[in-house]
Amino acid sequence: MSKLEKIGPATYLLPKEGAMRVPGLIIANEQLISVEGIEKPLEQVRNVATLPGIVGYSIAMPDMHWGYGFPIGGVAGMDIEEGVISPGGVGYDINCGVRLAIVPLPFDEMKKERRKEVLDLIFRFVPSGVGHGHLKDKKSLSDSDYRQLLEQGAEWSVSKGFGFKDDLVHTESHGKIAGASYQSVSKEALARGRDQLGSIGSGNHFVEIGKIQKVFLPEIASQWGVLEGLTYVLIHSGSRGFGHQVCQDTLNQFIRQGYATGLPDRQLVAAPIHSDAGRHYFSAMAAAANFAFNNRQQILHAVRQAFQKVFHLSPEDIRLIYDVCHNIAKFETHLVDGVHRKLCVHRKGATRAYGPDADELAPLFKKTGQPVLVPGDMGRSSHLMVGLGNSLTFCSSCHGAGREQSRVQSMKTWSGVNPFEYMKEQGVTVLASSRKTVAEEMPSAYKDVDQVVESVEEAGLANRVAKLIPSLVVKG
Repeated sequence: MSKLEKIGPATYLLPKEGAMRVPGLIIANEQLISVEGIEKPLEQVRNVATLPGIVGYSIAMPDMHWGYGFPIGGVAGMDIEEGVISPGGVGYDINCGVRLAIVPLPFDEMKKERRKEVLDLIFRFVPSGVGHGHLKDKKSLSDSDYRQLLEQGAEWSVSKGFGFKDDLVHTESHGKIAGASYQSVSKEALARGRDQLGSIGSGNHFVEIGKIQKVFLPEIASQWGVLEGLTYVLIHSGSRGFGHQVCQDTLNQFIRQGYATGLPDRQLVAAPIHSDAGRHYFSAMAAAANFAFNNRQQILHAVRQAFQKVFHLSPEDIRLIYDVCHNIAKFETHLVDGVHRKLCVHRKGATRAYGPDADELAPLFKKTGQPVLVPGDMGRSSHLMVGLGNSLTFCSSCHGAGREQSRVQSMKTWSGVNPFEYMKEQGVTVLASSRKTVAEEMPSAYKDVDQVVESVEEAGLANRVAKLIPSLVVKG
């Protein structure tokens, strides 16, 4: 068992040993730190701590679990001069992220048949499942549009009528990672993404509708327009096959170029940030991130259309609260040992959580701190939090509940049970492209999200603003 030293509320030190350049830092309460299987992600925390140029700590959030190279829930800040950039520190689904929108209707006042009608329309308007899964009447992207959306970010979708300028204000980095290059992306990646814009894909991606059950910080919630009883929409998706291919292309390239030598795990393969290989990956990763921003923007557009058709709401009335990335590497300035340093911060299954007055935030969020979105599982709750800008974690927080069971284990657990009927008995109506996906994503496969957000709050990373209870879900 790893020797963890408690150094603060819900905060543990994983001592530096062997080739580790920095200690590990684990954010979790006692219950989460003692879960079965914790040793595997802790070993990955140690491995990440050996990477050149890492500063501060190799960090894991309370929703941590085993991932490719880095643990999911992992955060690492690399000095931009001496450090490296690692595809494993971003993940295959580049800029997988979440956006929260508020519908100006009390959830309890919507008739059940009208709710179901909205859900059916969203399932029709937003393709789900493996592969293209797209509507036949949607045109493939032209080369010109493809280039523009990859380099302009979500502004491209807004300019085409898929949303409003205010949506960009309520999106992390205004919906664009600078430095993206169309030329950095392979033909294979372009081909995989061409027909996938506006789709959620498979796995743990979803569109979720429910009720804002409880507000914890009324003043902040009021400034954001979040009121108890209103209807919310959560959208979880990323860069689809486009980002997956960018990641695979880069892993293959880095390994061919010898960057995997001398590492405790070749899945950590990383290139110097300022090398040709490092710069090439960043520009391709930024392109995939911008694809994902556009993807979520167009999914929200489809959701707005569904509510407009059923409830005759104006699309502008369905307000985006925020959109966050949780698989990304970004250049940011942070306080390290009392000195401000420019870093390349890897967040894999972790969310940026800037506090008030952060330079990048829009005026509203400079006053309050950045919204942090923490989806749970489709049977329990999700949370809206506000970042506190904790320098210990490079202003980072958790990204969700975190898996407790593998997909295979969850399938075995629910073998012989109709997962759709079970969820209906729990008060949640689920539509999905396959039974298998739902069985893999049942609530028992995840940690208790309440424990996760309580840990984040205890550690001083973010505070709870509101609790959200799901009722209607479209799964991949």
